[in-house]
Amino acid sequence: MTRTRNPADPLLTLRHAVAEASRTLARDGLVTRTQGNVSARQDQLVAITPGGASLGELRAGQVTIVDLDGKPVAGRLEPSSELPLHLALYRDHEIGAVVHTHSPAATAVACVVEGELPCIHYEMALLGGSVRVAPYRRFGSAELAEVASAALRDRRAALLANHGAIAVGATLEEAAATARMLEWLCQVFLLASAAGSPRALDAQALAEVRSEFARRGYVS
Repeated sequence: MTRTRNPADPLLTLRHAVAEASRTLARDGLVTRTQGNVSARQDQLVAITPGGASLGELRAGQVTIVDLDGKPVAGRLEPSSELPLHLALYRDHEIGAVVHTHSPAATAVACVVEGELPCIHYEMALLGGSVRVAPYRRFGSAELAEVASAALRDRRAALLANHGAIAVGATLEEAAATARMLEWLCQVFLLASAAGSPRALDAQALAEVRSEFARRGYVS
């Protein structure tokens, strides 16, 4: 359903932000065609990319608005099939945006690594530490939403086994930046694995990194 809006309409602003983030992620190669989805929350409403739309060409008018129960508020297209996943993350975590990708390196790692991607680089401290790999569950299912939410406990990113990756943040910018970092980390892991056995940083090293990041104001 649709309604008349003016340029100051906060829902229109939110829809524009989701559409722009989708196009940017497509240009960066993190989402392709219809593979992936993006959402942002404002109070009790969520703007999410529609199912079946080309993310690289997405426009604000195609973005759907729903409430936290998934009830349609605005938009003429069906929301992404991963709406249950996005809504679960907003209910379970204090976040403002979700980026779900099928980016090549992250998806490849999600197809081979079990349990977690170890801390092979100190910048993983910005994500909360090692990146958990949620067990495989069918796309669009409540079961996938459940295991993904658990994998994101105290983390900003997770991998979904044989599926892709999920990144969250207080804003769309933060969530997108986290998705880019995760893709880079997975590329590094794949290259390191081809050369040998990647070394993981120990708990003391990560604690020192977190302390230094906090001193420099990189994290709160």
